[in-house]
Formats: sequence, structure tokens, C-alpha cells
Amino acid sequence: MAADQPPVIPDVRRSFVEARGVKFHVSEAGEGRPVLALHGWPQHHYVYRDLLGNPPEGLRVIAPDLPGYGWSGAAPHRWAKDDVASDVFALMDVMGLGKDVLLVGHDWGGYVGYRMVLREAGRFRGFLVMNMAHPWAPKGDVARQFWRLMAYQPLMATVGVPLHRRTRFLEWLFGAGTSQGMDRETVRIFAERFRDPVVARTARDTYRTFLLKEIPASARTPERRRATVPVRALFGKGDAAVHYSLAAADTAQADDYTLELVEGCGHFIVDERPELVRERLVELDRATR
Repeated sequence: MAADQPPVIPDVRRSFVEARGVKFHVSEAGEGRPVLALHGWPQHHYVYRDLLGNPPEGLRVIAPDLPGYGWSGAAPHRWAKDDVASDVFALMDVMGLGKDVLLVGHDWGGYVGYRMVLREAGRFRGFLVMNMAHPWAPKGDVARQFWRLMAYQPLMATVGVPLHRRTRFLEWLFGAGTSQGMDRETVRIFAERFRDPVVARTARDTYRTFLLKEIPASARTPERRRATVPVRALFGKGDAAVHYSLAAADTAQADDYTLELVEGCGHFIVDERPELVRERLVELDRATR
């Protein structure tokens, strides 16, 4: 049975916001400068539970469930990342978020985040991105690491719905994807939501669109836009899915980009090192005031 209620995080404000045909479930806490925190697969807003449960002083942490994930309504598209970026921009407009926003993204949330800062840089003051390749990775570097994608993404793109709904694949993945493991209750909170058919289809479409459309498009037309927003990349070095070479500083086409590799940490860095994520967010806030 899919979990039908969001997990409790004390003092967190919950709302549903309609934007661009999506009924977004939004969790937020704190007051002050907006921090828009985007999750990846196979997670939802709860990945930011530590920031939401104890928001840094002067920051308003806003963590939406992306379209079709968590408790948000289904996306009216097949999860092309530019479409998701447009959805999130629409959410920002409805919520009245101006041009003093810090953006945070992990995994696919980082991928979508790059689309956003490259499209409308003036809406953001900084971007903290975690365990995601940057969009300028050279073709040779991508080719050398392509086997990592092929190890699981075709499976997600084809039989992703029954895999999410009827197997314990996600429970295994969370154990394999972290250096120290994730506690059972947290794994349950993430995995059970993917038993829902809407969420399972969203996960499948996320990978299907990436493999069939977005990878070929990026091969034909490499990213030429330059990031003008300060980008701070934080990367668990033990990530088996995304290699840190794809986030290298020397290939980033950005005015202000740094990469920090974290030893003893895997893909799920927000869960494994929440205190470090918090520190780097606070530092980015101070540096961009």
C-alpha cells in the first residue's frame, strides 16, 4: 500500500500550489531569503528533512515535490527536464519568489537546476548542486562513464513501473548507494511512495525521456550557454551512478564554479552528510548577500 500522507517534520508548513497544470505539494520552514530545494530520484522533499526541521537563520527553505513525485500531482508531460524547469518557474511565480533566491538541487533536481540557472540567471543568487554532472562535460568523459548509466537506466526506462511498485529494488538501491547505509524508516518513507502508480510512471518517464530524447539532443547540440550564477558543486566521491569527473571544474563553463569532493560518501550526500550540506548552504548565502 502506497504511503498516502507526507512524513511528519515538526513545524513544517505544508501547502498545495497550482502552477502550470501541476498541483505541487510544497513543504517549507523558516523565514527570510528563499532557498528553493529540488530533490532527485528515487526521493521527494523528505531528502531535505534536516534543513526543513531546523532551517538556518535568515533562510526560508522551500522544498516542493517535483511533478509526479512525492505528493505532487502528475506532470502534464513526459518529464522532459526543460518542461520540469518551466513547471518550477511557474511555481516560483505563483509563490511570489523574486530575484533573491538560492537554488539547491540533488540528482535530477540538480539537472533541472542547471536548466533553470542557464535559462533565467537573473532569478537566482547562487546554486548549490550535489552529485550531478554539469551540462558541459566533454563527450569523451561522458563516453568513458556511460556504462554507469547503462547499468540501471534502461531498466528504469522500460520496466520501471513494476520494478518500483512490486519489488524491493529501491530498498536495495539505498543500501548500495550510501557509504554507511540509510536507516530503515527513511528507506521506507522513500520507497513506499513509489508504490503509487503515478509516482512509478513518473520515475519511468524521467529515464525514458532522458535516454530517448535528451541524451541524443545533447550529443547533437552541446550546451553553449555559460553560467553566470555562482555554482558550488558538492559531490560524494563514492557515487557509483554519476562519476565526479563529469562535474570537473576545469570543464565547467561558468564564471564562478567550485567542486568539492567528499570522501567516504556516496550518491545520497544529503542523507549521509546533512551537516555539510547545511554548512555549504550557509556559506553560499553569506557569500552572495
